[in-house]
Amino acid sequence: MPSRSDVHYFGAGPAPLPTAVLERAAGALLNYKDMGIGICEISHRSPEANQVLADAKQSLTTLLDIPDDYEILFLQSGGSGEFSAVVYHMVALWVERRRLRAEEDLRTAIADGKTEGGLEANVLARLKKEVEEELKLDYLVTGSWSLKASQEAARLVGSKHVNVALDAREANGGKFGAIPPESDWRLTPRIREGGSGSALVYYCDNETVDGVEFPSFPQCLETLPEDAVDNDPPLVVADMSSNFISRKVDVKKYAVIFGGAQKNVGNTGITIVIVHKSLLPPAARLASPDLLRQLNLPVGPVTLDWPTIAKNNSLYNTLPIFDVWVAGQVMGDLVQTFGAKKIAGQEDVSIQKAKLLYDALERYPQVYRIVPAKTVRSRMNICFRVCGGDADKEKAFLAGAEKSGLLGLKGHRSVGGIRASNYNAVPLEGAQKLAEYLESFARAQ
Repeated sequence: MPSRSDVHYFGAGPAPLPTAVLERAAGALLNYKDMGIGICEISHRSPEANQVLADAKQSLTTLLDIPDDYEILFLQSGGSGEFSAVVYHMVALWVERRRLRAEEDLRTAIADGKTEGGLEANVLARLKKEVEEELKLDYLVTGSWSLKASQEAARLVGSKHVNVALDAREANGGKFGAIPPESDWRLTPRIREGGSGSALVYYCDNETVDGVEFPSFPQCLETLPEDAVDNDPPLVVADMSSNFISRKVDVKKYAVIFGGAQKNVGNTGITIVIVHKSLLPPAARLASPDLLRQLNLPVGPVTLDWPTIAKNNSLYNTLPIFDVWVAGQVMGDLVQTFGAKKIAGQEDVSIQKAKLLYDALERYPQVYRIVPAKTVRSRMNICFRVCGGDADKEKAFLAGAEKSGLLGLKGHRSVGGIRASNYNAVPLEGAQKLAEYLESFARAQ
């Protein structure tokens, strides 16, 4: 039976965790801080649990330089749950902003005798028209996960309200693996009468299935057109589940960042959301459930309601404190390891590991074909085919890798092939060993 030190695991998620964290976790499960009970047994409302939350938030804030005007939330339901939560929240925010504007306009119009009838009825009629004609959610679809997010949005609010501003398959032979130039994106035009043209612009920063990663923040989302009236930037929402805390991020460019923990941060069970406080009460109001129902728009479950979670310090319902503790330990260790470099230190390591693997693959083009275009290759998920996708050759590759202690390399069931997930907990030694195996397998062909 192999020991933990004998293998290197490249699974896409749940992913490996640092051995040192797991060793501490084993002790914490039995007797947390000499309390005589394990961390899974303590109350989520205890002082100890609150300290776990505070420590995890502080480590994340330090790593990513998160400004004070952002809130950090811990929720359950995974990244897929946030596909829905994003829609519930951002649509309710869009509706409330439109309601306030309509109320102001119509109150004046009624007072001037330009509009007949009561204020409430006129506001509702205008909102129904605006929802019908103007409500849009922009999605940049560059892989399987952003596609699923856009499909969930369409399920919740109707496909006519979802603008797929980019479907990367259209420029890549019907398959994911490239990101077309921004000039080809079909973002909803902004409205000159104030307010965004769309309720959000959504993208997945790293696509695990297809090995595609945005090389940087999209330039077209950086600033407004020169003739725009509204000074607010586009409400950018990013799913960073699979490259979270792996590189520097300018948090200020985003309205919302979220990620499931089970790739780089911790074990399965929690999702982390970083949301700008201007989108939460008391700075912002959201449309009431009654109004949303009158407009035939969905009302989300309370456990996915960001204002509720924020108001209760992520403890509205029973949060799995052990999962938060693990994430906090991982992030705290990164703070200690890289010091003043913060997350840039981990970014350097991830680039080094990815380069080792891509260089090995590129040396043998007759054996290996890297799936995504070079300009968008993921540092986290290296996807490739062996001998043109020959089933027997790929089976032999996987069998040989397993004998060498290199596990979890089978590609996603939807696309096949080989996938080496190069998350933070994969050590440099693991990437080196895999690169050596790539070399030896190719030479044997």
